[in-house]
Amino acid sequence: MGELANCPQCGELFVKGAISVCQKCYQEEEKKFEKVYKFIRKRKNRTATMYEVASETGVEESLITKWIKEKRIHPSQAPNFNYPCEKCGNPISEGKLCPSCTDTLRKNMTEEADVKQEAVNTMTYYNVNKNK
Repeated sequence: MGELANCPQCGELFVKGAISVCQKCYQEEEKKFEKVYKFIRKRKNRTATMYEVASETGVEESLITKWIKEKRIHPSQAPNFNYPCEKCGNPISEGKLCPSCTDTLRKNMTEEADVKQEAVNTMTYYNVNKNK
């Protein structure tokens, strides 16, 4: 079951569920998506950058980025679409982190797991006999 929330775009009260905006704003987003999708489907526009698509269609880059993250627009459809990595800001075309940040995060998580495992292996337990 959804929860009541205010639409982040217009402030209207709605039940938040699968979509994160009210129905009216969702329909507006869908119209914008169709506009962008039709634009990038044309052969001559497939190599356009996100900036070029945004300026030609009038759709905000943040919305286009949202659709890429939701996998509604795939890198194969628009190979020149890039947006910043959420950690370092380097340009990426899919996911939230660049390969470098992903590797660093994976390495840190492995090191942390090794430290925790070592701590478990070196624990000493004492038995206290209260009868003495």
